[in-house]
Amino acid sequence: MKNHAFRLYYVGMVGQWSSMNMQMVARSLLIYRISNSGIVLGLAALANALPTIIGSLWGGALADRMQKKTILFYSMVGATVVSLGVAYSITSGYLSEEVPHSWWILIVTAVIQGGVMGLMMPSRQAIISEIVEDENVLNAVSLNTMGMNVFRVLAPAATGFLIEASGFSAVYYISTAMYGMAAICMFLMPKTAQQFSQGGSALADIVDGVRYVRSRRTMLFVLVATLFVMICGLPFMFLMPMVTEDILGVGEVGLGILFTVSGIGAITGSLILASIPSRKRGVIMLAGGIVMGLALVGFAFSKWWWLSVLVVIFVGLGQTGHRASGNSLAQNYTEPEYRGRVMSFMMMGIGFSSLGTFFAGVLAETLGIEWTIGGLALILVISSVALLVLTPRLRKLE
Repeated sequence: MKNHAFRLYYVGMVGQWSSMNMQMVARSLLIYRISNSGIVLGLAALANALPTIIGSLWGGALADRMQKKTILFYSMVGATVVSLGVAYSITSGYLSEEVPHSWWILIVTAVIQGGVMGLMMPSRQAIISEIVEDENVLNAVSLNTMGMNVFRVLAPAATGFLIEASGFSAVYYISTAMYGMAAICMFLMPKTAQQFSQGGSALADIVDGVRYVRSRRTMLFVLVATLFVMICGLPFMFLMPMVTEDILGVGEVGLGILFTVSGIGAITGSLILASIPSRKRGVIMLAGGIVMGLALVGFAFSKWWWLSVLVVIFVGLGQTGHRASGNSLAQNYTEPEYRGRVMSFMMMGIGFSSLGTFFAGVLAETLGIEWTIGGLALILVISSVALLVLTPRLRKLE
């Protein structure tokens, strides 16, 4: 934290991540209360998925062609404007439970936010290795992940109480201010001495990035492991309102508490990773997927509040172990001129998690939310064990 550029980056992350977590809780709960449909919840995730996936590809190419801080600044400005628009829609009374089809506004904003997220996240991840020394990348990534997880703890619980006390509009006005703070930090961040992709089109850069990953088996395996976590593990976060409203019956406060407890587990994982040497990161990444999957199986079939609270701690712990290790591996084992594009492929996983949420929402309407979350979690466990056993290349990654 002695690094001035990293401090600005970190404060900007605080603004962005707190806003994202507040809106994740508020948006999913508001959509479910307006529509009372798992399919509509899944539709919102699908609306977010496609622009995130496409935006990630172009975001990675842009990150290797221009200053990453510039991409981050304009992305945060866009997120601020969109958040303010939703806040006004709620204040005006149009976006509410009393207007049955008003959820379309949240679908449209999900599309816009997905595109912004896709363009931004490759730069946000790849810029870390440009503002800290190579030997500090894992610690910086872990510290960054810990900061994200702190606001996974604080933001959801605060959001639940804020909704109960002041309504959904207060959440969106506060998150608008936080996005604005992030934009200011990105504007103030100094330029970095990065290597830029020369010549050709952005599309040619994307194709070149795909060829690069295909030729690096290590990166290919890391990406496969990441996709399994994103598609099979993360949908539970978007479907959480179905669990808290229909199974546990704990309302918005309980929803916020579950997200918060998951964040506590994630912080624990971040602290552990930040305090240990950069060794066996491949094993840690895959073990994180296994822990997350097993915990999700327990969460899916729990009918007791305190058991759900307990197991969701391990969901956060496993998720952080996988995310921090995978991101640091992707940065350390990639040449600087390809780093933005490789991180864009990693960030595409966020889009695929939303795509997985769409299908999970449809399945939840037919199979039930328990078997949907539990079944996907079992697939995650099996795939992580298979990669651990069958890919010695991953096990040996330091």
